[in-house]
Amino acid sequence: MTASGPFGRALCAMITPFTSEGALDLVGAQTLADRLVSDGGCEGLVLNGTTGESPTTTDTEKSALVRAVCEAVGDRAAVLAGVGSAGTRHTVELAQAAERAGADGLLVVTPYYSRPPQEAVEAHFLRVADSVGVPLMLYDIPGRTGTRIEVETMLRLARHPRITAVKDCAHDLLGSATVISRTDLAYYSGSEELNLPLYAIGGAGYVSTVANSAPRAMRAVLDAYDAGDTAGAARAHLRAQPLVTLTMASGHARHGHHEGAARRARPAGGPGQGTTAARRPDHGRRAAQGVRGTLGIRGTGRAGSVPDIGPSEDRGVLQHVLRRVVDLTGGEEHHAGRVVRVPVRLVGVRRPGGQPHRHEYRTASGDPPGQCPCLLLLHAAPSP
Repeated sequence: MTASGPFGRALCAMITPFTSEGALDLVGAQTLADRLVSDGGCEGLVLNGTTGESPTTTDTEKSALVRAVCEAVGDRAAVLAGVGSAGTRHTVELAQAAERAGADGLLVVTPYYSRPPQEAVEAHFLRVADSVGVPLMLYDIPGRTGTRIEVETMLRLARHPRITAVKDCAHDLLGSATVISRTDLAYYSGSEELNLPLYAIGGAGYVSTVANSAPRAMRAVLDAYDAGDTAGAARAHLRAQPLVTLTMASGHARHGHHEGAARRARPAGGPGQGTTAARRPDHGRRAAQGVRGTLGIRGTGRAGSVPDIGPSEDRGVLQHVLRRVVDLTGGEEHHAGRVVRVPVRLVGVRRPGGQPHRHEYRTASGDPPGQCPCLLLLHAAPSP
């Protein structure tokens, strides 16, 4: 059993920033990564995962993203690269490329779609682990891949010196507890609703999508628990759950909620018309309104107060959702006759002069930056 994970406790499954034309935005990625670490308190960043829309990026783009983020954060945070694919040979190629790009570790998912037997699953992971010199975090998410990493398989894989961690999305606390109690594998929750339950039985921390927008709110749960304030940890965990629900309901990957890469493909109608966001102009609107209600926000949210950034190609959907949330939560928020302003950095929005645009998010809570359970760290495409 491990008390602290090899990659820290609070890890963010980072979105991949794109420009309004659909190109990879490395400057935006570096800025976002720095903010997540410096302001958000993230101890690790996981790149090129599903949250990073890896099915839509090329192998070259994946390596470029890893290099750029490693350069931005240095040794302040661990950088892991998602390298999973449906085939072992391609996974090994991605793993070796990520290691050359500077990744501190690799996130390797079970081969998907083909549903291989457990012997093949084990052989796949061992082959990848033997091909690199950096540690692996196995990704167990049977709801996506169709194949579970069974407990007995996990126990055998734990013997490999470079298989050190698991991102757990199996929703089986009994199975997870069995492996935690019998191995040194560091178990990271990949489902925010289980962050505290898994941590309480010996988990190492989490890999969170919601940490892109509320990193401090996610980390507050672990900080309280580590300080011995279990009741406070429970309160922080429950306080964050509405944001978790809204994030997943807005189109992010989760069992039953993921819209899928196939639905992002463009039809014959022309560029951009086939993206999830383009076909649904209100994409993220209901989530934004839900965030307003969750945070007790009232007032004059103006949908046109900040330029929209709907993706023009088949990428940037999550970026668009987060941008819409901030867009719709703008405006004056009145509480007891006063207006409270909490600054929020919209990373990557640049004016022609090159100066970053700063937008004020106004909330009735008066929580300071870094404590406000709202969208603190975002990336948006350049303003037109």
